[in-house]
Amino acid sequence: MARIPVTARLSIDENELVESFARASGAGGQNIQKVETMVQLRFDARNSPSLPERVRDRALELAGHRATGAGEIVITAQEHRSQARNREEALQRLLELLRAAAAPPPPKRRPTRPTLGSKKRRLEGKAQRGATKKMRGKPATD
Repeated sequence: MARIPVTARLSIDENELVESFARASGAGGQNIQKVETMVQLRFDARNSPSLPERVRDRALELAGHRATGAGEIVITAQEHRSQARNREEALQRLLELLRAAAAPPPPKRRPTRPTLGSKKRRLEGKAQRGATKKMRGKPATD
């Protein structure tokens, strides 16, 4: 029972991951027609004892369309021609997602008001542009 490190304090059990294989789509000739290189990695985030509740909820939120209604995160990898490289790719994507979920969310932006100087500069710039455009017209006949 090996554990896969996610962060310094967080790791998941290898038994919590379920891999299934299928034939990949796209070009590839005979290799694609007879070898099951596509990997579908499933991780039951909702029922995982390895994840704290905060990380679990955030992981499902960040997973978006890759999360099922039952709380599983499904990652599909089929970019490479070999099954082993696709397995590594799928695992790396899951670990990146879990690392992003473990990181604290950025603080909310505190709205600020423009300074008096920036307001004046903006209005002066607008007046300058208006004057430039006014000069483009036909000259007035006296």
